Parts: sequence; structure tokens; C-alpha cells
Amino acid sequence: MYSVIIPCYKSSHTIREVVELTAAKLEELGRTPFEFVLVDDYSPDDGETISTLRALADDYSYVKVIELARNSGQHNAVMAGLNYAEGDVLIAMDDDMQTHPSQLPKLFEAFDEGYDIVYGYYPQKHHNAFRNFGSWVNYTSVRILIGKPKDLKTSSFWIIKRFVRDYVVQYKSHYTHLQGLFLRTTRNIASVPVEHFDREYGQSGYTFKKLISLWSNIMGYSIVPLRIATRAGVFFAMLGILGAIFIVLKKIIAPTSAVGWYSIMVAICFFSGLIMLFLGLIGEYLGRMFQNLSNDPQYVVRAVYTQSSKGKKKE
Repeated sequence: MYSVIIPCYKSSHTIREVVELTAAKLEELGRTPFEFVLVDDYSPDDGETISTLRALADDYSYVKVIELARNSGQHNAVMAGLNYAEGDVLIAMDDDMQTHPSQLPKLFEAFDEGYDIVYGYYPQKHHNAFRNFGSWVNYTSVRILIGKPKDLKTSSFWIIKRFVRDYVVQYKSHYTHLQGLFLRTTRNIASVPVEHFDREYGQSGYTFKKLISLWSNIMGYSIVPLRIATRAGVFFAMLGILGAIFIVLKKIIAPTSAVGWYSIMVAICFFSGLIMLFLGLIGEYLGRMFQNLSNDPQYVVRAVYTQSSKGKKKE
């Protein structure tokens, strides 16, 4: 079975078209049977999105709707979909027609070569400059902090095998970053260029705050920032020692020279370095404890809707 997971956020105007076009494309490709797992991420549109999703569940037996009780973010919404998906092959798409069903054959062509994960990436993006800058910051951070290969390009449009999903859903921390989880699971990953279509309705739900929040989630998959703090502490401590040697030599060479300002700066550098060094060491331990002990739920499911349930199934 093929599971298509779509996080939905204010998508009442586009989601039916996404589902119907994708279903038609999967049938054309012979990728059957399939299911759609549509996750409403607490859309603030007076119930329009969840009503549309429930109508889809009533119309199609292959549609399953997960209604979240609070907004959890795109990655956590996808994680909810992964937990409820039943397929052997799992596909993630957006709800706005930018990840277009017509591009699925390109991903499947690479997937059939034996890769565990296949990303579709956009040589040309139809985002605004702010969103593109946020994507660049995220890409650079992931490459530096969690060792993503330089030639691997990613997006929210991907296909994964069942065993990848089975490993990923074991992660229970609230601070989900799917790229980090995928890279923990396998390095047998491909990326293929796909066309990035224009958004058919509305605008991106990613605000500056949400982009920062997503970027900060990467920290849960790396202790590199803590090690940077430790190395910075060592650097400034060494700088303080070198400054002290300079002051001593300067006093020997020119006994009458004033060294008060230099002494203060050396002391500040040295002790600031020591503070950063020990904060980094403490942070190393706290960071690892945080990774293991965080119990904030990724998402809260209010209800599940399917055609067979004919209504709400409480979780």
C-alpha cells in the first residue's frame, strides 16, 4: 500500500484538488492500493479546513483525517500522519499544489532504483525572498550541525520506505525535525529535481517566528553548538594567556609604560573564556539529558475521521 501524508493548514480551497489529482496520478502509475492521511494542524479558519477534510473522508474510502487539538507545526503534523499511515511506501506532499502530483513519476523512478528515501527538490523555487532566505539558513544549519551531505537537496516532497517510518515514529520528543531523523536512519538517500508550482490560493503559513522555531529544532539532533561554546572558551582563555605574556614582555622592555587597560582586557578575556568553557561542558551534559528526557507530546489528536466511522472517533 502507498500512504500519502499531507499536513493541512487553512487548505479548504485546495486540498480536494490535491487529493483527487494525486489519486488519479497514482492510479495512472499503477501505484495501488493507496490511502491519504490528511492531518489538520488546528487550522484557524472557523472550521472550514476540517469540514472540507471530513467531506473528503465521507466521499472516499481511502481518505483518513486526523484532527489535531492544537497547532503543532508542519513536522509534528507529518509525524502524526506517519503514526497513522499503514502503507509500505510513504509519500509526503503539501496541501497547496506546490508539490504537484505530476512530479510523482520522477520521485518513483529514483525510488525504484533501491533508495530508502527520495527527495524532490526545486532548482527554481516560487517562494518570496524571505522564505528562500529561511530555507537557505535551514539548509546550511542542517549541513553543519547534523552532517547532511553537500549534494543532498531536500524539501517537504519525499518518498520513504516502511522501515524508515518505523524508526522515525519511535522518536517522541516534541522538537521534531524530519531531516535529522531521516539522516539518523539511513544515508541511502537520493534527491531529484522537480518543478515547483505556484501556490494556487493564499500565502505561506510560515512566519518569521515559525521559521526560527523550525530552525531551533535542529539543535535537538546535534551537540555541535555546545562544542562550539567549549572551543570558544578555550580560544578566549588562550587569548588571555597570550595577552598576559604580551603585558609581561612589554613591561620588561618598557618598564615605564602603563599597562592597566591591557591588564583589565586580559583578565576579562581569560575569565570569560573559562566561564564559556565550563558552561559548554555543563551544556554538553544538559543537552544530552534534554534529548533523552523531553516528554512534551509532538501532537494531540482530537479525533480521527474515515468513511467507515461515519463521524468522530475519539482518541
